[in-house]
Amino acid sequence: MNQDISIINLVLHASWVVQVVMLGLLLTSLASWTVIFSKLFGLAGIRSGSDEFEREFWSGKNLNDLYSDAGRRAETTPMERIFASGMREVMKSHERRMSDAGAVLDGARRAMRASFQRELDAIESNLSFLASVGSVSPYVGLFGTVWGIMSAFIGLSNVQQASLASVAPGIAEALVATAIGLFAAIPAVISYNRFARQIDRIAMQFETFIEEFSNILQRNMAQTAAGVT
Repeated sequence: MNQDISIINLVLHASWVVQVVMLGLLLTSLASWTVIFSKLFGLAGIRSGSDEFEREFWSGKNLNDLYSDAGRRAETTPMERIFASGMREVMKSHERRMSDAGAVLDGARRAMRASFQRELDAIESNLSFLASVGSVSPYVGLFGTVWGIMSAFIGLSNVQQASLASVAPGIAEALVATAIGLFAAIPAVISYNRFARQIDRIAMQFETFIEEFSNILQRNMAQTAAGVT
């Protein structure tokens, strides 16, 4: 392409509607990449933190010590907060001297489920934004393309001798909008699918931990009740 119809000149000489569409898509793409990198590092930190806490949990360390460590840390992992919510409910039940082990276990399980849902909602934040960018951006770019082509043919109607050379720059300007729309949409769709699979695995890991921790609490309560009797 020569200098007269370079990408920069096509953008600069496009109609104001097409330029607004391009600018909006570029800003959307920038916001999308910000979310992508934030999720990329955030999910990696959650996975590593959960694996580290599980290793500590299954190392045989006392549950009360784990709970105390979680309370002293300035920053805790989502799995650690789920564990702390269950232990907090058990501690409250002991303070109230509740003797019904089933009620204590149900309370701890409900507390962990509520904490699990809060953590999952936080992990899934901004994921819907990527889905919206991936589904809407191509159509926004297509709108810019249709508007640009329409403007090009309207301008062509005022020319006495119409030729492909006279309409080509206008069509090229319009097609740039579609290209920018695809540039914004494709990374968002790929990242959304990848993050959705990773979040599903994280949620499964959390649910498995809740069930395993509930079984441990149940065994401890049964042993305590047997010791009392």
